[in-house]
Amino acid sequence: MKLNCYLCMLCVLMAGLTRSAPSRADEPVPESLLKSNKASEGNTDVATSGFEMPYHATPDSKDATELVISAGGLASAGNSRSLAATAAGKFRLRRGSDQFGAGIAANYAESAVDKAQGLQTTVENFQGKLRYDRFLAGSLAVFGALSARHDRFQGLDLRINLDPGISYYLIDQAEQQMWLEAGYDFQHDVRSAEAITDAYADGWFLGKTNDRHSVRAFVGYASELSDSVSVASGLEYLQGLDQATNYRLNWDGGLNSAIGKGFSIATAVSVRYDHNPIPNVEKTDMITSISLVYHLL
Repeated sequence: MKLNCYLCMLCVLMAGLTRSAPSRADEPVPESLLKSNKASEGNTDVATSGFEMPYHATPDSKDATELVISAGGLASAGNSRSLAATAAGKFRLRRGSDQFGAGIAANYAESAVDKAQGLQTTVENFQGKLRYDRFLAGSLAVFGALSARHDRFQGLDLRINLDPGISYYLIDQAEQQMWLEAGYDFQHDVRSAEAITDAYADGWFLGKTNDRHSVRAFVGYASELSDSVSVASGLEYLQGLDQATNYRLNWDGGLNSAIGKGFSIATAVSVRYDHNPIPNVEKTDMITSISLVYHLL
């Protein structure tokens, strides 16, 4: 998918609603990894197997119920004509050693440069993800995740990813976490008729569906540098088992700076590399974003 300059025009205003129910825990156990929906200029992601972010909690508040929603948009008329919208939601339920998480996101944009032409769609994707974590003794946990994605400009009517695995914390402190994940990724693609037609015109034959089996490795780091500044980064590698050329690399980095009570500025960089994409699709996607975030609670 080619990300054009119109995505850089979108600034998202986040609104969050969080509700937590604390309870006493006798021994520290590692926190689950949940997808981080960082500031986005029109490309909020929940259905990728990229950046994972641990939930920060003290031993006294491991049980929790949380719901977070966000929405944003941009519209312009006159010499520049564009329309963009994004919306997302996350849910997390933690009880003892079990945690369940869910996320949804939708991104859409249209734009036009030539005044004689109408608006053309430049972004269109819809995503959803479910994840379950079971915390074991010490710093070890097991998890399973299921995600679905529709993305017009990646030539996907539907992409389903199934990701079971284990995670282990090298550092598990209130102000700093570093953890590893290892597991298996099954990817099932249902390609769009448009992508199949475009590939055939260039001499490529694509089937309607395609399956990939991969091993997955991930390392993540998050730190609260001060009461107002936090950073996070994650690197993921997926190696195809059926073909050596099927490998993917994902990197994410984020910086969050508080600017007032309930307000913060969030910046994020995401890089997605697929060594063997379908024809007419770029190997690398990169997103840089900045947004204003507000937390009600």
